[in-house]
Amino acid sequence: MNNPITKISSICVFCGSSTGRGEAYAANARLLGKAIVKNNCNLVYGGSNIGLMRILADEVLSGGGKVTGVMPNGLADKEIAHKGIHDLHLVDTMHERKAMMASMSDAFIAMPGGLGTLDEIFEILSWNQLDIISKPTALYNVDGYYDHLLRFLDHTVDEHFVRPEHRANLLVDDEAERLMKKILDFIPQKPPSKWVDELKVATKKLLL
Repeated sequence: MNNPITKISSICVFCGSSTGRGEAYAANARLLGKAIVKNNCNLVYGGSNIGLMRILADEVLSGGGKVTGVMPNGLADKEIAHKGIHDLHLVDTMHERKAMMASMSDAFIAMPGGLGTLDEIFEILSWNQLDIISKPTALYNVDGYYDHLLRFLDHTVDEHFVRPEHRANLLVDDEAERLMKKILDFIPQKPPSKWVDELKVATKKLLL
């Protein structure tokens, strides 16, 4: 029987600096925080004291979990850094922030968020696709927030821009405990070893 690729001890969560509309997103941030602590994982996140980031971090802290934040100096200067977490790493750029968060984390979850959240999770998906890393990557699909995005990703597969294996490696759930179980049990699907060669052949045919 296959086993998960690695022990998951640190979960990186990307999420909004806003709390979103209504109360559902905040409530589910608390549920995710509880699930992270229950499964003996640490939290790595953007280091903020506002929005869903603050709510998630506070929930993990209240449950006795360890919280590490990574924030660019430019944002810390706006006085939005969380002062109550265990570790706060200040870096110069967003690129450094994402690289440090990736190196510290065994898995990644995107909660509902905006452009920054999308940028962060898609960079991780790209790194997995290119075998730069091989780590579970998931969407916490609260109230169907990511439904339209998931349909678009299915469209990218149908149009042969994304391989089905890479699409299948994106884990999705709308319930925190189930999502954590999928992450802890994750075994990546791999495309055929010659998939890049297949792209070269297809390109050459169109150039003839």
